[in-house]
Order: sequence, then C-alpha cells, then structure tokens
Amino acid sequence: MHLTKFLLLSAATLAVAHPGEKHDPHVVKREIHARDALAARSKRGLDACATSEQATRLQQRNVARRARTVRELRSARGVTTSPKKWRRDSDDLAKWEAVNHNMTGLVDFTSETPESSVFGGNTSAILSPTITDGPYYVWGEVQRSNVKEDEYCDGVDVYLEVQYIDVNTCQPIPGAFVDIWNANATGVYSGISTSGNYAADGWDSTYLRGIQESDQDGVVTFETIFPGHYDGRATHTHLLTHLNASVHDNNGTLVVGTGSVAHIGQLFWNEVLRSAVEDTYPYTTNTQDITSNADDMWSIEQASSAYDPFPDYVYLGNDLKDGLFAWKQIGINVSADYTDNSYYSIAAYYDENGGHQNTDSAAFGGGSGSEGGMPSGSASGAIPSGTPM
Repeated sequence: MHLTKFLLLSAATLAVAHPGEKHDPHVVKREIHARDALAARSKRGLDACATSEQATRLQQRNVARRARTVRELRSARGVTTSPKKWRRDSDDLAKWEAVNHNMTGLVDFTSETPESSVFGGNTSAILSPTITDGPYYVWGEVQRSNVKEDEYCDGVDVYLEVQYIDVNTCQPIPGAFVDIWNANATGVYSGISTSGNYAADGWDSTYLRGIQESDQDGVVTFETIFPGHYDGRATHTHLLTHLNASVHDNNGTLVVGTGSVAHIGQLFWNEVLRSAVEDTYPYTTNTQDITSNADDMWSIEQASSAYDPFPDYVYLGNDLKDGLFAWKQIGINVSADYTDNSYYSIAAYYDENGGHQNTDSAAFGGGSGSEGGMPSGSASGAIPSGTPM
C-alpha cells in the first residue's frame, strides 16, 4: 500500500506530485508569476473591503465562534488542562515554515487570555492560490461533517474549520459545497485502488472523505484526522470548492457536471507539528519516506508573499491525544471556474452502485484540460480580476 516514488522539486525542474500526475513545469512557472502579479494588483481592493464594517462584524463572529467551538470540544472530551497554540508570523513559505526560521513559539493561554489574540487570525480576505487536486479526487462523496469511520481512521483528531470569503467583496460565501480528503496515518487514500494506492475495500472505501455546504458565514467544519505522509509529498489536506452545484434529492450528493469548480487547494502543516504527530501511534508504523514542506513542489506554489498555506491551530489540551482545533480563511473569486483546467481531474465516482474508477479521465496521467491553463471564463489574453492562479 505504499505510493510509488517520483522526482521531487529541484532548483531547475518541477516534477510530478503523484504517480502519473503531469504538469508542464514551464506553464506552472508562468502561472505562479501571473498569480503573484494579480495578487499585487488586487491588494488595494482587498485592503479596502477588509476594513469595512461588515468585514469587522464578520471577524467578531469568527472569534466568538472559534472560541465557543474550542470550549465545547474541550468539554465534550473532558479536557481540563490549559490548551496550547503555535503562533506564526511572516510573509513567504520559508518564513511561514516555523521550524526553519524559528518563528513558532509555544505559549499557554488561559481563560484570562483575550479570545481575539488566540482566534483572531486570518483577518483579511487573502486571494488563495489554486493548485492541483492530485490524481485521487472522488466525485460523489456524501454530505457529512465527521469523515472518520470505524476502520483506517486512527490518528490525531483534527476539528477543522474553513471559511470561504469572496475576494472582491470580503463577504462570506454561503452555499458553497466543499470536498475534503486526505491520506490516513499510514499514507493511504480511500476510494482508490490502483498502482501506488491500494486502499482497503478498494473503490468502495470512503474513509476521510466528505463534503459540506458552507453556512451564512461561509464556514464548513470537518472532524477528521491529521493526515499521514507518503513518498514524494509533504503532509497535506485537500480541499475543493463547488459553487452553484445541484444536489440529488435522494441522497444529498452533488449532481455530476453541475456548478463550477471555484477553487482547488491544499492545506499544509508545519514541520514542528508534523514531527510531533508522527511520534505517535499509528503514524509510527508508516514506513514511507518523509518529504518536507521545503522539498514539496505544491507547497511552494500554494504559498505566496500574502498567503500562508498553514492553518492556525490550538492543542485542545496539553497532549496531542486530546486532538487539535484548526482553522483557515480562504479567499476565492466566485467567477473563476477550473472545471476544464488541468489542475482538476476526477479519478473515481461514488454513487448508488458504490465506487468505481473513472476510466475516461486523465486522472492518472494529468488533467482533462490544457496543461495548467487559466480557468474558464478568462477573457482572451487577460486574467479576470481576482481569479486565483
């Protein structure tokens, strides 16, 4: 059940991110430059709306909600010791990565600590880079907040809150359907049974996968586990955002081919936290090679001078066994659509007949669109304002 090894990012070459995944390194490089230029142009507009009265009230609700969630989680788990928080500040991948630049400090906080100092991160709507969904995306996962199942889901519990913000208005995006998926503690994805990833129960397996609709504050929440690592990739959690999708009345799953794919992203986890998690069971049974964030091709593209790819998080107690609460705010352009982009590919479908491979897809050999092209809807020769690259 180990993933096949492949080339890592070098100083001159971008390599594949999963077995069979192909992206033209020259196109990827151009996209990074285009994305950074677009982010610079849109920064003034983002700064303006981020200080509006509506954005301020939203941030106040964010602080109150996150603090309430942690109190409820601690109470439900019977945790009475002081929780902890890793604090980070900086402006690019190398500096976001705390272990390399000593930007992480472990601090205790108590009931006397202002909630805003703990839960007030991500206060502005940052244009979030879009990157590959990898070759293991499954369409048709059921709507559920708790994606853990009885088997293959042992590990450090993570209660993840993700908030989606319209970068053009700094307002929340309700009604977005957000897919989540990540490898289990031994580095295996469910729903896929092919060379490089033979999941137990094969195409019918669904552990650590699910989809949620964002609420009026643009928030989705998932109960999952800290992802395991596998050869060639840094530890990460996948997210994919659908807008204006239709839902089947009988089972609540999305209707194939409806709506847009407005954002494809990955959350990364800093090395200090990853190392601490992997010192626990069953992560200690994972024999695959570890790839650092600095050596991962997609973490470098996901990070920008303004966008931190690592979620904020708190220990719910003094020990990882008590779990983590993590949160991230993601800014997207609601008019962007990556359905026909090479970053988007469907490896399998899960429907009333169970799971089955998408044999018509290029999921195991790149995406269905042009190599790393602009999202559909882009004007000829131009990038629409706010379109994440």
